[in-house]
Amino acid sequence: MHSSSLAAAPLVREPVHAPVAHLIRGGIVEGTHYGSVVVLGADGEVQLQIGDIEAAFYPRSAIKPVQAVAMARAGLPLHGELLSLTAASHSGEERHLAGARRILELAGLTEDHLRNVPDMPFDPAVRDAWVREGRPPSRLAQNCSGKHAAMLYTCALNGWPLENYLDPAHPLQQAIAEIVEDLTGQRIARVTVDGCGAPLFALSLHGLARVTARIVTAAPGTPEARVADAMREHAEMASGSGRDVAALMRAVPGLLSKDGFEGVQVAALPDGRAVAVKIADGANRARVPVTAAALARAGVDPELLTAFAGEPLLGGGREVGRVRPVRSLEPVAGAARA
Repeated sequence: MHSSSLAAAPLVREPVHAPVAHLIRGGIVEGTHYGSVVVLGADGEVQLQIGDIEAAFYPRSAIKPVQAVAMARAGLPLHGELLSLTAASHSGEERHLAGARRILELAGLTEDHLRNVPDMPFDPAVRDAWVREGRPPSRLAQNCSGKHAAMLYTCALNGWPLENYLDPAHPLQQAIAEIVEDLTGQRIARVTVDGCGAPLFALSLHGLARVTARIVTAAPGTPEARVADAMREHAEMASGSGRDVAALMRAVPGLLSKDGFEGVQVAALPDGRAVAVKIADGANRARVPVTAAALARAGVDPELLTAFAGEPLLGGGREVGRVRPVRSLEPVAGAARA
């Protein structure tokens, strides 16, 4: 896509979020989560919007599938588990560390070449085991190590410098930015640094839904289809055992989904229907049920989504309420299900 055909960057402004979920305790609204939600039909048209879907925001790790597509377009030859790990916010399980090591080995590199931030594993149980064993934080254990290893591999294949691969002016990051704009159809609003140290691009929630829909509807064999297939077939490599995003992809046939810090989630179906969610306060307890409700609104059978209806609120050890998406997210009566 030529730059002249790109839409303007989304405006940098304070988002006008709206209520997306309520905490119901004993039949009374105890609290409210604000945020924004967009639901796209298979034709790409907006079927539902709540809050502010056009303001610039940071998609955090929900942009990783796009970064993986950009690397695949630049010659990254990975498939299956290792390509899924490229787009992962992984839990730090041994299979994730082994996969990142394997990508580095394929590039002829080691963990010392990584420039992401050393960290403990993301999964609490895995992290607790590390602490008990006296293992220190490491770059491999950090949840973005698969992406960073793949970035280094892509650089090695293209003869690009390795030391400064996280610089926004680096050829790799310039290539990624170009693909982000290509697939979203709009210019990047701003560039900052993500938690792992990689460049992070500001786009709109609408743009995030649109780019994910383009990935899942791409022709077989394309870089986009390779990434989508890898993530769906190896959902635990893109996240981890017991993670809600992997469970959601297993529950809904053909669904591609990716979460991100600060309450972000995107999901798309093979026909191009897509949803994107941003919870203003970053709460996972709202992200999961709101995403499920948005998918039901998009036409996914609610029976497939019952495990994602929201965690219970407890009183005296028993359930006395739940996190409930707002009524405007309820499925439309008589709508087609798939």
